[in-house]
Amino acid sequence: MCFGFLGIQFGFALQTADVSRIFQTLGASLEQIPSLWIAAPLTGLIVQPIIGHYSDRTWTRLGRRRPYFLAGALLSTLALLWMPNAGVLWMAAILLWLMDASFNVAMEPFRAFVADQLPVRQRPQGYLMQSFFIGTGAVVASMLPWILAQLGVSNVAPDGGIPDTVKYSFYAGGAALLGAVLWTVFSTKEYPPEQLRGFDATPAVHESLPDLRGIWRRGSLWLLAGIALGVLVWFLQLRDEVYLLAAGLAVYGLLLIGYEAAMKMRPALAEKRGLLGHVLGDLHAMPAAMRQLAWVQLFSWFALFAMWIYATATVAQVQYGATDAHSALYNEAANWVGVLSAAYNVCAAVAAMLIPRMVRRWGLRASHLVNLWLGGLGLASFLFVRDPHWLLLPMVGVGFAWASILSLPYAMLSDNLPAAKMGVYMGIFNFFIVIPQLIAASVLGELLKRCFHDQPVWALMVGGASLFVAGLCTLRVQLTEQP
Repeated sequence: MCFGFLGIQFGFALQTADVSRIFQTLGASLEQIPSLWIAAPLTGLIVQPIIGHYSDRTWTRLGRRRPYFLAGALLSTLALLWMPNAGVLWMAAILLWLMDASFNVAMEPFRAFVADQLPVRQRPQGYLMQSFFIGTGAVVASMLPWILAQLGVSNVAPDGGIPDTVKYSFYAGGAALLGAVLWTVFSTKEYPPEQLRGFDATPAVHESLPDLRGIWRRGSLWLLAGIALGVLVWFLQLRDEVYLLAAGLAVYGLLLIGYEAAMKMRPALAEKRGLLGHVLGDLHAMPAAMRQLAWVQLFSWFALFAMWIYATATVAQVQYGATDAHSALYNEAANWVGVLSAAYNVCAAVAAMLIPRMVRRWGLRASHLVNLWLGGLGLASFLFVRDPHWLLLPMVGVGFAWASILSLPYAMLSDNLPAAKMGVYMGIFNFFIVIPQLIAASVLGELLKRCFHDQPVWALMVGGASLFVAGLCTLRVQLTEQP
């Protein structure tokens, strides 16, 4: 059931470990990298609720979720094969967009798939099994450029090109992703919709019109927040990409206001409100536990995105003393970041076996808090460690945080969701993965420029602090924890 995630994470790990390297090799400056990365979270914000909504309403000979696994795997494979052959920066940016969209098509239904197939008491183990395969796939993917360099493959970028170590790694990633997802597609079965409805404790909830009380007020606040942020960007002359964040807040506010107006003017639209209406209504009426977990996810994924964007630049600058993306020393540092990525994914795979014991002893919330704080300490240590080999030690903490982030929030959430809307709510829950990534891509570059003299290591320090805040937010989540 979870084996396909090994392939998806193989591709995703190549993206997170090597795309910044590709951008810099093709001429991107350090301050341009966050802007180029904005494409990735934007695609998730758009694609995930769409796939979740339609996968809830799909039934074919392949089942409910598996058609999306298959389509996403085929598109992802094509994108991975194409990405290392991008000859110019704008093409690489477009391919990141396409690649991330394809990953999301395949990845989003996997979360709902586990919740569909397992009873409540087994879901934590199911999500931790996903974490195990995520860690296993990412280990090999992250180390591939380093391994190929040890085998004598060229690790220096030619003029206008990508190093052969990166090219061959992406080719292998395409094959691994397609093979692993095909294994899950053809070796599993799904419960038909009528049987899932029989398992659901709240079968009558999912098609009713959500409670619209307060939606106009909430929409107005989001609209005003977007306008205020836009004015602040203009007044302080902040980076242009922060306007994107302001526009997103304002558009969301307008959509909420328009949604309430449409429903009140024509109540008959409730049964024909379409994709956007369903998503907006479900977003407004999300369960309380989901709202509380949203803050945990926001601070957790902000930290992860800060690490993915700036880890290569940090290690190259702080531990190796290299700033030229075309130098052999910089590419050696970039390969070592791949090894570090493999290290924290090894730790995540091990942690996936240990976290169930933590949960039985301390409960879901306390376990997640401890793991997040271990990750925060790991990121903060990049400022103090000078020998790159010693960076393997803080990767232990990052690995525990990574395994926990990929599993325990979903375990805390899934038994609070109706089975008939598992897909769309998992897609909406992923908003709180995407939004912090947009915030990170929008503001981290400006923060480093104004406060930290463009020193990328401070982005990792901010990420460490964010994980500590995420741990504290976990304590606010009110759940009946499963043994």
